[in-house]
Amino acid sequence: MRQRAAIELPFGDKDYTFRLGLAEIEDLEAACDMSVFLLHSAATAPLPFARLKHLSETIRLGLIGGGMAPVAALMLVKRYVDDRPLHESVAIAGAILRAAIERVHTSDLGDLSGEAEAPQSNGSTSAPSTETPS
Repeated sequence: MRQRAAIELPFGDKDYTFRLGLAEIEDLEAACDMSVFLLHSAATAPLPFARLKHLSETIRLGLIGGGMAPVAALMLVKRYVDDRPLHESVAIAGAILRAAIERVHTSDLGDLSGEAEAPQSNGSTSAPSTETPS
């Protein structure tokens, strides 16, 4: 059975499973002193304003939530976040956070860049009008 918010993404040397369950989200929010929604905004803004800790903690806790041992997750983050260009980590952290917030699987995400979003609602709870504008 697939867990909600579990996604597989390429990271460093191969594909890994990432998942931010409720426990990992609470740990992430505490470590970064920021809500998961603000962290997602920070990582996915056109000009990302995420801090290094936001990225590394999201990826580390995502690996742990995906089933990796904490020490192994920390070692991967040191190798592929701390020692690599930061823009590589922005995209993966954004995808992990998006999956956590939307509670989807890899196959449900489609375009991980966030560019192919669902249609925007006008906020109305009424059925759409079928009348032709005059």
